[in-house]
Amino acid sequence: MTDIKLVYRNIEGATDLGIIDISPDGAGLEVDDGLETAVIISLFSDRRANDDDELPSGDDRRGWWADTYADVDGDKIGSRLWLLGREKQLPGVVGKAKEYAEEALKWLVDDGIAEKVSVAAEIVQKGMLGLSAEIKRPGVAPVKYRFNYVWEAM
Repeated sequence: MTDIKLVYRNIEGATDLGIIDISPDGAGLEVDDGLETAVIISLFSDRRANDDDELPSGDDRRGWWADTYADVDGDKIGSRLWLLGREKQLPGVVGKAKEYAEEALKWLVDDGIAEKVSVAAEIVQKGMLGLSAEIKRPGVAPVKYRFNYVWEAM
């Protein structure tokens, strides 16, 4: 099965989290096996904040309306990384970013798409969080994805 390939890009000097775009391939669109696209959607779509999450000033709980009708009760699309956009670059916040990314990608193991998902988070430079995810699928060599996530508040 193939999907239209989504590409995550940071724009130098941007104050948002980057852009997600489709990738042209000649007269058509580039495709992938769906894994990279699923990882991008999982990490960079805004998952609904938990009731006990502290919201950034002026924000609502966000989330995707269709989570209300999920096939699996409690199944949610996206991550809570958006909650960290205005946080300072502190080790505890980097730890939360790792936790939120793991939470967002956990479904890959739960649904049997991957045997294991490993996530790492680090401060790459001032204003930039690096996220990497290594995904081990059954019978296939592990695949590693790396994303730089622009921090709004420095």
